[in-house]
Amino acid sequence: MAQFLLKRLLQVILVMFVISAFCFGIQDSLGDPTRELAAMSMSDEERENLKDTLGLNDPLLVQYGRFVGRAVQGDLGTSYFFKEPALTVILKKLPATLELAFAASIIIITISIPLGVFCAIRPRHWFAKFTMAVSVIGISIPVFLTALALIFIFSITLGWMPSFGRGEIVEVWGYWSTNFASWDGIVHIIMPAIALSSIMLPLFIRLVRAEMLEVLSSEYVKFARAKGMDSLTVYFKHALKNTMLPVITVGGVQIGIMVAYTILTESVFQWPGMGFMFLEAVNRSDIPLITAYIMFVGFLFVIVNTLVDLLYGLINPMVDLVSGK
Repeated sequence: MAQFLLKRLLQVILVMFVISAFCFGIQDSLGDPTRELAAMSMSDEERENLKDTLGLNDPLLVQYGRFVGRAVQGDLGTSYFFKEPALTVILKKLPATLELAFAASIIIITISIPLGVFCAIRPRHWFAKFTMAVSVIGISIPVFLTALALIFIFSITLGWMPSFGRGEIVEVWGYWSTNFASWDGIVHIIMPAIALSSIMLPLFIRLVRAEMLEVLSSEYVKFARAKGMDSLTVYFKHALKNTMLPVITVGGVQIGIMVAYTILTESVFQWPGMGFMFLEAVNRSDIPLITAYIMFVGFLFVIVNTLVDLLYGLINPMVDLVSGK
């Protein structure tokens, strides 16, 4: 375990170094931050003085060294718009994004596993064929179109659901505020969570079905049936456990990707999370906030992948975490 954690720590350092170099390299293409910080009447000389103050005229190596040195200390810059550390702004927006991803994950898990197992056990059943057909259509529909359809049906036409915002939230601790402590907050998160889950739900249904079919055709399942075990024991004690191993591996990565996918969902529903903050930062050329977001999401991906590998090892002790075999 210690060797695995050391290996992952070195990977984190390497990945974050690459991400930091990428973020620093694209800063010039993100726009001129002095346009947002300076008044329209500011002269070119005053604008150059402002760039000197911000260190934007220093040599690239000096700027990158200063950027990495601050990042190691947890200083990812100060947001030009919010006038506070970029990491603080991200941490304030993080709860909204994580709760949205969590709600979408609950929907995906509770629907995809039963449907995927049923489609594998009863592949010729009409409902299984219907589910697989709908899953193909679901993969083809972009998330923003699903979000707009939900708003049109449940907000505009029926008037059942709110179409934007987090609603009534409850402060828990520090920067953390939750939707799940009030009914209004729960109602506000339902449609964004459904829209976000629509990205991964068809994929997970097909993944669970494919893995379940492969396990059901394995020799040990045939042996269990030959011993006279009842179908429920074979399906849910032997087959499902081994089906979930690759699902957990792929699912952990996909859920990490889903955090990045919240950008479109948050934009449509005006959900005040990291994705919506990132789009606003791009529009404002808030370079420190943009680069801080990219680095934070990259770090989040590495952490999620590490946790998935640890969980995989706990479920299947035969897996060597160090070699990955």
